[in-house]
Amino acid sequence: MVTAKEVAEYFLWKAEENNQELLSNMKLQKLVYYAQGLYLAIYDSPLFLEKIKAWTYGPVVEELYHDYKQYGAGGIPANPDFNPLSIDGDTREFLDDIFDAFGQFSAIRLMEIAHSDECWERAGIGNEITFDSMKECLKKYLKDG
Repeated sequence: MVTAKEVAEYFLWKAEENNQELLSNMKLQKLVYYAQGLYLAIYDSPLFLEKIKAWTYGPVVEELYHDYKQYGAGGIPANPDFNPLSIDGDTREFLDDIFDAFGQFSAIRLMEIAHSDECWERAGIGNEITFDSMKECLKKYLKDG
């Protein structure tokens, strides 16, 4: 199991490694949310243990928000000390798939997509989006879901 911070750092590293635009806090939050939810839908187990809350602009891991809020809406640089090999190969492959599927969208588009997810809507602003709720509602993104 990894932490939400490790997942975030992997996505930040991935964006920089691929010479893509740096990720904003909003976009990063949505990528972390989809990683958690789809991991739950596929493996019936959480990727990380931190809670995800329903905020006005979509799902958020509160600790991550505070870690990166100093960047505002701007891009967040990758941590130069982060080693992607600290995450096991199967998990990296999974995160690559999430990045490829959802990383192509803007932060605003990801917010709109997340707002269409029943689990965000049902949780209510400020409340936790539970593992069970994510597992059920995000199955729709799987090919056989």
